[in-house]
Amino acid sequence: MKNLILCFIFPLLVSTSISNAQPFAAFDKASEEVLNDPHDLAFGPDGMLYIADKFGSRIVVMDPETLTVERVILEGKLPGVHDIAFAGDGSAAIAITSLGIVAVFPDLLGADPQPSLTLAASRTEGAAIHPDGTIYAMAGGFGQLIAYRGEEVVATAAGLSGAHDVAIDLEGNVWAADNFSRRLVKYSPSLEVLKVLDDPKYGFAGPRYMDVDPQGRLLVADQDAHSILLIDPDAGESGELLGVLGDGFPGKGPNQFDDPEGVVVRDGRIFIADSDNNRIVRYVSALF
Repeated sequence: MKNLILCFIFPLLVSTSISNAQPFAAFDKASEEVLNDPHDLAFGPDGMLYIADKFGSRIVVMDPETLTVERVILEGKLPGVHDIAFAGDGSAAIAITSLGIVAVFPDLLGADPQPSLTLAASRTEGAAIHPDGTIYAMAGGFGQLIAYRGEEVVATAAGLSGAHDVAIDLEGNVWAADNFSRRLVKYSPSLEVLKVLDDPKYGFAGPRYMDVDPQGRLLVADQDAHSILLIDPDAGESGELLGVLGDGFPGKGPNQFDDPEGVVVRDGRIFIADSDNNRIVRYVSALF
């Protein structure tokens, strides 16, 4: 009974904590429910959406215009896949959670893509490629963020047990979504802590994956709050919450999500992995 009460009260507290924030985008389109617990997603060099489809153990490629599946990559070969991130040269880093590795692929567009690097990262749920070539892998099982140059570990940051995403901002700094601690942490490229966003105004319940928009703002998918947050991290010491999508409760209608995990923005359109609804949804906004 206690757990049932908490399950009811906790979303209410989260919803109340962000109730003053207004939606920053409007619902536009939803894909069919053809995915299997999609997590993070990214735009590939061909302009398509690449989706880490967790229980499908695969990368699903979706047309961002029609939100239909164009092809599937490495079907069944990426057990527990959580994250995909691209570099400017088109190479991709994929966090394959059940294997405990981040695999780096020089080209995912070919018929039989093969990794050029496999980097150890226990229970990894996030990966990113820095413009300088450094690969960041979130080893949530060890509570570490690891920076790799090739196969060499060049820096680590601790205290991140179960953390998820890694994202690179416009200045080349590194953001981590530390969901267990309900915060976002900004690091220098050498993994020195620069800033922590954990103010109660964000109502963080479980921030998972994020994207950086062209203005340097953060879009954050908070799975446990069933919400997407727009944050200006540079507005004062604690940042500023600019808007929220979602009402704090699981759902499927406009401005509702069920455990959203991933988010990416391009040209005024926000694409969200509506994970427990097994689909991608698209929102539009004039703010981007």
